[in-house]
Amino acid sequence: MNDILKVAGLTRSFTQGGETIEVLRGVDLTVAPGEIVALLGPSGSGKSTLLQAVGLLEGGFDGSIRIAGEEAARLDNDGRTRLRRDALGFVYQFHHLLPDFNATENVVLPQVIRGADMASAQARAQLLLSSLGLGHRLDHRPSQLSGGEQQRMAVARALANRPALVLADEPTGNLDERTADVVLAEFLRLVRGEGSAALVATHNERLAAKMDRVVQLQEGRLVSP
Repeated sequence: MNDILKVAGLTRSFTQGGETIEVLRGVDLTVAPGEIVALLGPSGSGKSTLLQAVGLLEGGFDGSIRIAGEEAARLDNDGRTRLRRDALGFVYQFHHLLPDFNATENVVLPQVIRGADMASAQARAQLLLSSLGLGHRLDHRPSQLSGGEQQRMAVARALANRPALVLADEPTGNLDERTADVVLAEFLRLVRGEGSAALVATHNERLAAKMDRVVQLQEGRLVSP
């Protein structure tokens, strides 16, 4: 079966104070369908930069990124937007939920943007939120929820469109240890249940060990730990 993600020779550098800083140096990475891969490394190691590249969120990268069989470098802006919308889901450390929308509306919106009808989008949102223990919070806004509940809402939103690949950047980094364990367990359960693959950036070796495979970012290259 073809890989959901195949990255080859990915490089990224910045110029700062007249000095060139190489953040990614020829990164090679594959993620198989349904596989959950931990991207391990300390803060500042380039994990977020790699996820931004794979998420097609910014330019300036050299190398190949193939998502669900499509080469991102061959796509124009509209094509990258389509691929990001149809094949990817995102979970961030700081939620980025819409504060004026309740839990159901936050999960409905990406589905409607993709073209789903309102009834099916609401049913899907309620199913995902209920499966994450938020069935009693469907009408609550993010400010009315705890940090762990907000992150579970973000997980539901990321999976709303049944993405082939979920990208998670320190998804439990803003939570206490007990809540982080609960949220990660729910995240892994739901991603596996949906049949999605995931690439999860973390600096926490204990949490990384709960995933299917661990790769580590060292001096701009990925290696097995």
